[in-house]
Amino acid sequence: MLALVLALTVASPAAEVPSGSPLTLPVALRLLRERGFDRLLAELQVQVARGDAQAASASANPQLSGGVGHSFGVDAEACAGCSATSFNVSLSDQAALWDVIMGKKGLRSDAAKAAIEAAEKNRDAALRGLELQLKQAFAQALLAQKLSGLAHDASGAAERMRELDEKRRSAGAIGEAELARVEVQALQTLQLEDQAQAQLDAARATLRLLLGDAPEADGPLDPAGLDFALPPSLAQASLDALVKDAVETRPDLGAARAQVQRADAAATLARRQRIPDLALSLGYAQQGTGATAITPPTLTLGLSLPLPLFDQQQGQITHAEADARSQQVSLQRLEAQTRADVRQAFSAWTAARNRVQRDEGTLLSRARRVRELVDVQWTKGAASLLDQLDAQRTWLSIESDHLQDLAAYWTAVAQLEAAVGKELRP
Repeated sequence: MLALVLALTVASPAAEVPSGSPLTLPVALRLLRERGFDRLLAELQVQVARGDAQAASASANPQLSGGVGHSFGVDAEACAGCSATSFNVSLSDQAALWDVIMGKKGLRSDAAKAAIEAAEKNRDAALRGLELQLKQAFAQALLAQKLSGLAHDASGAAERMRELDEKRRSAGAIGEAELARVEVQALQTLQLEDQAQAQLDAARATLRLLLGDAPEADGPLDPAGLDFALPPSLAQASLDALVKDAVETRPDLGAARAQVQRADAAATLARRQRIPDLALSLGYAQQGTGATAITPPTLTLGLSLPLPLFDQQQGQITHAEADARSQQVSLQRLEAQTRADVRQAFSAWTAARNRVQRDEGTLLSRARRVRELVDVQWTKGAASLLDQLDAQRTWLSIESDHLQDLAAYWTAVAQLEAAVGKELRP
């Protein structure tokens, strides 16, 4: 049933991007949750755990047995009610009642419920990891898209320079060496444009795979997704507060805590299993009828239990107790790793934010202004070709570095969100 529901969800057009609209990160995240292959597999693992829980909490079926026999050498005519044929029937509860009384069934159910919770938290943790991959891939795709546009603009500017210098060369105003420098610059910008397009195609392929082969990843991406913005939740956030949130909310920590509960219940169950299972049985047998029958109608009530002489669950108890200790140590290690993850991600985000703010403070505006002024001077013959080429290269380098810084900034935001275990951006 779940597979059918998930299939219908994947086929649903609700998350489709309107025709002609660029793909935004919120829409991409919705597509991931609805169509992502790994997301669907993680959900099915939860169903596996629920099935295991149903099996663990089930009681043993009662066992019904019976038999028919024939006694040789018996003269059935020798007495009234005698018969050479015998039959018997018995019913056993397979220790189901004892299982409930001793709490073994409840312990199995507790362990299974904890396993379900762990599976659900693992599903959420898997989704958290997939969302981090998507956000990183989306930032890289936007970066490639922006770099492609930047390289295209630079290529157009270089081509205009080449055309103008060809006219100057024809008029004898410049030499062949100067024209060659401009041609080299134009070819280099074409190389950059091709390289950026290849990066964009690769990034889109990664996005499409993460989105469950969604064709929306092949279209244009929302260019505003790379613009600098300071998430309100991070504007006043302190490192200590983020660490506290992470320890409380990260799904992988929730899964680890559920595993501790499961292992504790399993260890208690293993110790409880040393008590033998007492099975109740009810039987009926007869051979013939009446008081003179070989076996008059007989009803019996029986008890049976294994004698724990050789196997007293020593191995199972050792295994379960070691697993419980292991899960506790794993939880402690993961808590320490969580704190380290948040500190590292916060430091990376702070550094990336400072770089972007420095870029957009004065560096970008000054580089653009220098390029504009030198371009005007060169057009009028007041600046040399070397000055023009240097200003062009400097502008292109700073613009490219700024785009790289923006992609690094949003990647750092995504890593911080993954480290904390919740969304931080608006």
